[in-house]
Amino acid sequence: MRWIRSLAAGTAAAALFSAPAFASNRTSATNAISEKKLIQDSGYSGWQRKWANVNQIGDRNVCSGLNFYSMQRQIAMGKQVAERVIRMSKLIKDPVVTDYVNKVGQRLVRNSDATVPYSFHVIDSDVLNAFSLPGGFVFVNSGVILHADNEAELAGVMGHEIAHVAACHGAKQATKGDIAQIASIPLSMVIPYTWAGYAMYEGIDAAVPLAFLKFSREDEAQADYLGLEYMYKAGYDPNAFVDFFEKVTAQEQKQPSSIPTIFSDHPATASRIAAVQKEIATILPPRPEYLVDTSTFERVKKRLEEDVSREKIQIQQDRAPTLRRKKPNGSKPPVLKRRPGDY
Repeated sequence: MRWIRSLAAGTAAAALFSAPAFASNRTSATNAISEKKLIQDSGYSGWQRKWANVNQIGDRNVCSGLNFYSMQRQIAMGKQVAERVIRMSKLIKDPVVTDYVNKVGQRLVRNSDATVPYSFHVIDSDVLNAFSLPGGFVFVNSGVILHADNEAELAGVMGHEIAHVAACHGAKQATKGDIAQIASIPLSMVIPYTWAGYAMYEGIDAAVPLAFLKFSREDEAQADYLGLEYMYKAGYDPNAFVDFFEKVTAQEQKQPSSIPTIFSDHPATASRIAAVQKEIATILPPRPEYLVDTSTFERVKKRLEEDVSREKIQIQQDRAPTLRRKKPNGSKPPVLKRRPGDY
């Protein structure tokens, strides 16, 4: 297991322990005031200030907002779509890989604002992508693991998806779609005359289309913000999230079409890097140590790389040209004579 150490944070911690008790308390109070002023001076407002205290993770309602869907309905509709994805996708079945990804995911969930159980699945695809569905269903492409240099980078991507679910982004996008449908219906048909009342209408009980899972710019910013907090609270180095984004930026410049919407659409990657760096500097208190990598991550990545190599070799063998033996002109296939005792 590899760790990195923050020298400044370690020095500050040593100074606190060597000082008298009353001085330590006074210093802590002063630091809290300075931290609060730093957040205020940084230009944060609205939900950013509301969710700035990482010590309150798990005790805050990040799912608040216009939302027609109860948590039970979110789980139900997420499960329905997840089952469809599982049927249509090629999943990694290797228990070493799936158990590891689930372990990392559950560690992040325990340090998040999650209010539902989460399940994690690995799709066999080299595309750099991951996505989540309402109700706690998270899918990670094997390409994310293969592109990541360490466990902390993987945790950053997974934390982002966990945050989408915790903040009910899928349900809120579905609600916006419902409102658009409602706006096109004559008022005489809406009984009772409230948004919540119409949400009970049988036509909205249908499964939510996947198109409603394309998140807004603000949703993506919130998922970055919360996901970074979750990986920090779980002990991971938040700078790894920046490292992975920079890797995506390099890939984006080489092959723009290869980057899916989770990274490229909302907002531009460079802007997201700047926002994440700002959050690390103003919101997250420095720690003496962070978790960066584990031997398990290296073992899992190696297994996936070996699987990819074997698959490429198999594809090349399947595509290799074969020689067909030419039959002599006018030749007939031999006639097989039945011998006594044959059936």
